[in-house]
Amino acid sequence: MRYAAELFGTFVLVFAGLGTAVLAGSQVGNVGVAFAFGLSLLCMAFAIGPISGCHINPAVTLGFVVAKRMKIGMAAGYWISQIIGGAIASGVVLFIATGAPGGSLASLAGAANGYGAIHSPGHYAAAACFVAETLLTMLLVFTVLGATDDRAPAGFAGIPIGLILTTIILCGIPVTNGSFNPARSIGPAIFVGGWALQQLWLFIVAPMLGGVIAAGLYLGIRVPAPMITARQAEQALPSQQAERRSAR
Repeated sequence: MRYAAELFGTFVLVFAGLGTAVLAGSQVGNVGVAFAFGLSLLCMAFAIGPISGCHINPAVTLGFVVAKRMKIGMAAGYWISQIIGGAIASGVVLFIATGAPGGSLASLAGAANGYGAIHSPGHYAAAACFVAETLLTMLLVFTVLGATDDRAPAGFAGIPIGLILTTIILCGIPVTNGSFNPARSIGPAIFVGGWALQQLWLFIVAPMLGGVIAAGLYLGIRVPAPMITARQAEQALPSQQAERRSAR
């Protein structure tokens, strides 16, 4: 069930965000695209969070592995499910886009992630795109780790996670079209092929590196919760009972 939830959640994220960029980008602009990604993640956090944790992003899953909150075996299943979900969503977006007069593969290619003078929307060099993808993904994964910590306020994690994705998409669209999620990049690249596949390495390596950095940073600044042994708990119980009796 967890893998199915991750597949479905990634499908929703990529279909909503990429679909908005391809089908309605000229009407809603970068702000609309960013909110499509952020709001869909927020909704999925509440919808499938109780089932799988709503990673729907290989970089987030890697962050959980590094933070020792997930085993690598389960993470591999998450990664496969996320990639399949993103690929299906990209195919559906392409199918819809080509159903309009003049619609073609170029519509999807315009929303694929790229770098350099030709394929970066703002003509940013590969090094600049790599740094942007790494650091902005780090912000996303760090927020997810913090919002889902066992000491964070329960029931609100989806709100900051959705908002931080909206924020980094707004920042990243002019640079790379905003990935921060290998599954979001792999899906369109499969159909666009050519340059999109050749440049795909950056949108896998940089976000995954960002996830590792986020987990290391979070573990470094997180103050461990006070721990007591089972024996200490047993010893404390009689004294607490005695205090209650004396209070009566």
